[in-house]
Amino acid sequence: MRRLQLAGATAIGIVLGAVAFNAVTAEAQMAVIDVKAIAQEIKNSEIFQAIQAVVTTMNATISDIKTLVSPIGDILKQIGDGTFGTVQQLLQEGFTQNANYARAQVGAAQQIVDASNTAMSLFHRDMRNAQMRDEQAVSPVHCTALDGGVSTQSAAVQAFTVGATIAAIHDQRAEAGPNMPSYYGAGQGVASINQEHVSYYCDQLEASAGLCPSGLSATPDADQQYSSFFGGGTYASQATVNAAKDYAINLIEPVAPPPLRGDQLTALQGQDAAVRRRSFNARMSLAQSYVDMQIGMQTPSVPLTAQQQQFLTGLGLPPQTNGSWLQALQIEAERRISDVGWNASLQSMPPASVEREIAIELALSNYLLFQIFKTGLHTGTISAAQLAEIAEHNFQPAVRMPTPSMTAGGTGSVPAIPTPTTATPTTTSTSGLPTPPTTAGAGGVPTTPTTIDPGTVPTSPATGPSGS
Repeated sequence: MRRLQLAGATAIGIVLGAVAFNAVTAEAQMAVIDVKAIAQEIKNSEIFQAIQAVVTTMNATISDIKTLVSPIGDILKQIGDGTFGTVQQLLQEGFTQNANYARAQVGAAQQIVDASNTAMSLFHRDMRNAQMRDEQAVSPVHCTALDGGVSTQSAAVQAFTVGATIAAIHDQRAEAGPNMPSYYGAGQGVASINQEHVSYYCDQLEASAGLCPSGLSATPDADQQYSSFFGGGTYASQATVNAAKDYAINLIEPVAPPPLRGDQLTALQGQDAAVRRRSFNARMSLAQSYVDMQIGMQTPSVPLTAQQQQFLTGLGLPPQTNGSWLQALQIEAERRISDVGWNASLQSMPPASVEREIAIELALSNYLLFQIFKTGLHTGTISAAQLAEIAEHNFQPAVRMPTPSMTAGGTGSVPAIPTPTTATPTTTSTSGLPTPPTTAGAGGVPTTPTTIDPGTVPTSPATGPSGS
């Protein structure tokens, strides 16, 4: 149908164009076209008749549509009386309002998205600020660790000072110098150590025998019990410190041999004995100092922090305000295993705080390793001394060799043998050396000591102190 209508319209257009534009008359040199004849032919053609039929049909269809639409006018009149405008105007305004609503909806969505982006930006900024705060802020756990580290280091210095002081006193005691036991002989040393024992550590048997001036002691035999030396980590009082010191004396050297004095030092045998005595004193000093350092480690030297006291109370130990170096090290090493507060803090630590805690524990490990290294140096020195003593004891010459003859002009010289300036004594000591004279004069020794050593144990002038 549409194609026929288009063909008819084209044909009509051609005819009308020919008439309207008044085509010029054909010349002899141009082709002659008879427009009227062509129009008549077109009019009589089947195509034209078909076009007319189509046009007629279209007109009939338009008439039918008008007949159907004519009631719509009455319906449109029923919609309104035109007070607010015509239907067309109202529809246009409605569509415009819907378009405005759509635009407002898009704008609202944009604002929501912008607000969401702003809120998320603020949230991420706050998260980053919190992260930076956690990375820079100091945790109370780290403050506690720092306080414990400072307390430990201070206790180490005090422990070394106490141990060195005790070792210096014991060195003088072992050398049997003036105002020390055994200065007047081994009998004085024996009497001094026994007097020390019955005065402070008398047991039931000794009390029953009547040896104890004050009866049974509060801590019987504490000077021979290992628990007095190494017990709770910190000595509770000065009496326990003295008990540990006396245990160390009984452990290493209860009675020091008497010193070489007077003619003993100038005699030929005394020269050899002096060399051996110095070697003996050096080895005793090594052994005694090693034990004395452990006493210094357990001497109360620094005040404990509130956290350290709380940790000890949590372990069921009696409350105390002062602690030793050993106990401070024990607290720092063990509180990260059994302390509930520290483990609870660890669960809530941010990553930066956990890294700091790891660094603190590594530093503590390095500190402990260095202390182990120092202990290894001490024990290595003791082992070397033991090896030297064993080698010296086991050394035996292969054969007896004659005394070498040193002639004039040789490669060396032999010093003259010292000659004693006093008469040779008629008695000898237990060491094989002459007993020094007891008369007044150079090198003379009074029969009764007139001075005593200032110490914590009172003794009679006849026995002398124990060097404590």
